[in-house]
Amino acid sequence: MPQGQLGDAGDGTRSTMSGRAGDVVQARDISGDIHFHYGRGTHAPPWQLPRGVRVFVNRLADQERLDELITARRDGRDTGTVAYLIAGTAGVGKTSLALHWAHRIRDEFPDGQLYVDLRGYDPGVPVTPGQALERFLIALGVPASAVPNDVEAKSSLYRSILADRRTLVILDNAGTAAQVRPLIPGTGPSLAIVTSRGRLSGLLVRDGAQRTILGTLTEDESVELLTKTTAGYRSGDDPADLAELARLCAHLPLALRIAAERAAARPGMPLSELIADLRDESSLWDALSTGDEDDADAVRTVFAWSYRALPDNAARLFCLLGLHPGGEFGETAARALAGPEDDRVRTSLDVLVGAYLLENGGSGRYRFHDLLRAYAVDRARSEITQEEQLAAVERVCSWYLHCAYQCVLSLAHDTTLLFTVEPSPDVPGPPFAGREQAARWYEEERTNLAGAVRAATETGRLELAWKLAVVLERLYATYNHCQDWWDTSLVGLDAARALDHREAEAALCDGLGRLCRMTLQLDEAAHYHRRAIAIHRERGDRLSTVKVLNGLGWVDLFAHRPDQARAELEEALSIVEGLDHPRWSAIVRYSLGYAFLQLDRPDDAHDLLTKSLATFRELNDRLYESMVLTGLSLLRRRRGEPSEALSAAAEAVTIAREMDNPLWEGTALLYLGKAQSAAGLPSEALVSTQRAAVIFRRDGDPSREAMALDGTGRAYRALGRPSEAADFHRRAAAVHRQVGDRWKRAKSLAHLADALTAAQRAGGDGGDEAAPLRREALELLDGFDDVRSAALKAEIIAAGGTDQGPRSSRSSE
Repeated sequence: MPQGQLGDAGDGTRSTMSGRAGDVVQARDISGDIHFHYGRGTHAPPWQLPRGVRVFVNRLADQERLDELITARRDGRDTGTVAYLIAGTAGVGKTSLALHWAHRIRDEFPDGQLYVDLRGYDPGVPVTPGQALERFLIALGVPASAVPNDVEAKSSLYRSILADRRTLVILDNAGTAAQVRPLIPGTGPSLAIVTSRGRLSGLLVRDGAQRTILGTLTEDESVELLTKTTAGYRSGDDPADLAELARLCAHLPLALRIAAERAAARPGMPLSELIADLRDESSLWDALSTGDEDDADAVRTVFAWSYRALPDNAARLFCLLGLHPGGEFGETAARALAGPEDDRVRTSLDVLVGAYLLENGGSGRYRFHDLLRAYAVDRARSEITQEEQLAAVERVCSWYLHCAYQCVLSLAHDTTLLFTVEPSPDVPGPPFAGREQAARWYEEERTNLAGAVRAATETGRLELAWKLAVVLERLYATYNHCQDWWDTSLVGLDAARALDHREAEAALCDGLGRLCRMTLQLDEAAHYHRRAIAIHRERGDRLSTVKVLNGLGWVDLFAHRPDQARAELEEALSIVEGLDHPRWSAIVRYSLGYAFLQLDRPDDAHDLLTKSLATFRELNDRLYESMVLTGLSLLRRRRGEPSEALSAAAEAVTIAREMDNPLWEGTALLYLGKAQSAAGLPSEALVSTQRAAVIFRRDGDPSREAMALDGTGRAYRALGRPSEAADFHRRAAAVHRQVGDRWKRAKSLAHLADALTAAQRAGGDGGDEAAPLRREALELLDGFDDVRSAALKAEIIAAGGTDQGPRSSRSSE
């Protein structure tokens, strides 16, 4: 995309999530490229582990095997193991062992603990490696906007960050080796503990993992667990009865805990009566089961035994909670599922937690063991009518829509939507008041929001599905959560098309176009924008056509196709001038003026930019006033008017600071640095570009940070310090490579070659590197045929391996 230009939101602005990243750490690979990852900086280590079970018994041998991993590292006998698999049947206590051990040895991993429930055997949709990596990277201090797009790049960055850290990673409930492999740390002091019902032999063969197969408890261990769990509630139980109860639970910890909780809740009932009741349940289950999975049948028998003892309200809520679209939920979501007629939800939740049928994760959040969720879904299908099930899913999805809509009004940069969402008497209101609570709610419910889109689709609530997708796109754009944005928009788009809702289809296509433009998938961006334009034209929606044409114009500017951009933006201007919409007329004039600058037509650009500036000042739109001033600064540099260029850029910086808009302040500082360089003020330019780099690093914008690094390099070179200049150009080129921007990488490589040549002439090293760097830059520019690319190619060829002094041509701007 053109230097300094925003445009990621379709109207000249770009969304970003505020958040302080760690220090940027660099490491050179064998090719000489520098790969960046985020260091510790001021970012607090993540401590994500759920709390362990209340009573944990034995497993001493299994804990000793885990302890040996730590001991070997301490003693210098590190075997290189970076993953340890705890496998075993459902309900055998794999997660309990992993969490108990992880909490016990927390101090061995001072850089934090990461945790994800991969839901590999859950009735819902498993967590994908890409989703897990995105959450881990953000937890490790990487701003959301700096998270790469594809899984391989995410995994590479994740391993780079963990390379010198002692971090424990718990990958719970993995379904397959492929789900786990991208999440395993590389060589280094970090360690992953994986739990799975499968043996995942591929991890041992390909990834050098160690494995233990967790067996059921012995009779003595089972009795100990029962005794300790019921301590304080009952005493004097016959050891033979305890042993029989353990046998009926197949010595599986999950079943034993549920049985113990039921026994503790009935301290006056002889254990023999509870056992007789469980035997009756077991006989009934035996008659219904295939007998192929004795352990699983035993667990389900205990589930049924405990479930039948629940009060009616709690039993109904248990069934409905199985229909929740995510793995964790709060009380208000439970109320939405239960419906307005149930006024005992909190009591029922307490009953379910007390019966060990639901886990209280703290902070008012609840979750199921995956076996219990599967059982709840099964009970719902058997005991609740399909109509009531569908109504419950519709209520909870409507609740998520209502809350997400309120979040958009509180948090999003762009709050314009196709519709309003009014509160429903059947759906609880949002559990937050104000921006801070809205942001916290969104973070807690983010996974569930994506699940709600899928749940609405799967239950035929297609209008809910596309509305959720449209609303969530505003939140995802604000926080740069690109993976969720992509996934939910595609589901919503299918729903809109199935309903033949053309306006919704166009809105979702436009959103996907903006997402693809942000992630530099420019062909895909053009495809979605053109689809949206076709629909808007078909519907006669002229203003929406203008907005998307403006977005498509920026796609072509990003792709260095200024002639195409000019045609699209001229069409947009011809439409909007007949609509009496001053703001969008000014926006399109700004965009078209920028296109004329890229076409080297400064007079045409001047007319458009000055008219645009006048309109924004009349509208008191300070953000766009600042934006147009940067364009005018560029124009005046092109015309050889350095003092006027300085004045315009300085005013843009002042406005951005007054508006407390760091992202735009950083961009305006880039223009100011260029104007200072053009005015022969390299020391001042150095200050401006370094301030810009700090802002972009903090706000997680690697592309613009690289532009600031490149500008810093040019300032150092003008100050006669070419070796330092080369360091900054090299870093800029590496980042442009990471984000996939060929044009900017080519320019940074050209600047690097010039700096190395200058350093050699000054008696240093580096000149021998210049020629291959220039060749690579020319190869990267192959296929770009716009005016600026032609000028840059000519400069590279003219340089010819000799230092020709600081660049002054327009291609370097």
